[in-house]
Amino acid sequence: MTQGKKLSRREREKLRQRQEILDAALELFSESGYHNVSMNEIAEKSEFAVGTLYKFFSSKEDIYKSLMVENSNRFFSALMDALKHGGDEIEKLRNLVRAKGEVFMQNASVVRLYHAETRGAGYNVKAGLDAEIRKKYDQVQLAVAAVFQRGIKKKLFNKIADPFHLAVVLNSIINDFLFLWLEDSEKNPFPENPDVILNILFNGLLNESPKA
Repeated sequence: MTQGKKLSRREREKLRQRQEILDAALELFSESGYHNVSMNEIAEKSEFAVGTLYKFFSSKEDIYKSLMVENSNRFFSALMDALKHGGDEIEKLRNLVRAKGEVFMQNASVVRLYHAETRGAGYNVKAGLDAEIRKKYDQVQLAVAAVFQRGIKKKLFNKIADPFHLAVVLNSIINDFLFLWLEDSEKNPFPENPDVILNILFNGLLNESPKA
């Protein structure tokens, strides 16, 4: 299909049906676990015949992988987009923190499902999935590292470590805050101000003032 071409009614209907199947599957997988859900249950939940499901997906594994891949695509597109906009490199990092928090919280059910099911799933489910998601994650790490590299070159940042290592540290800090939020959002709210997270890295831990 040519980029920008308007979809026909039939094409829009097919996309709508496919999304309704994915939404139903996500709800069932989240409630009962991937292994405890059948194609018949997904069909019943989505109010389609089982045969309709097989027009879009070859198996339950295919539905699960489609859920993970399509959500990860949206997730990492949002992060890459955040790094392209804003003012200087400090503001780009603020954009990253905000975007990662927003997209993570908006897709919390998918995140929970991935970490609950994929790590314990069989080879058929995991085959290619972890590698594909890891590849996107590595692309984000490199993009963040490039922001640190430019910031160091402009003298915005001191070169306290390799830019890639700084990217790993920052992403790890953000991830830890997000998983704390996932465990208990009331007890561990994700900071609204991105500087709460960034200053952990920017301000440094050691007190450089002379001892009394």
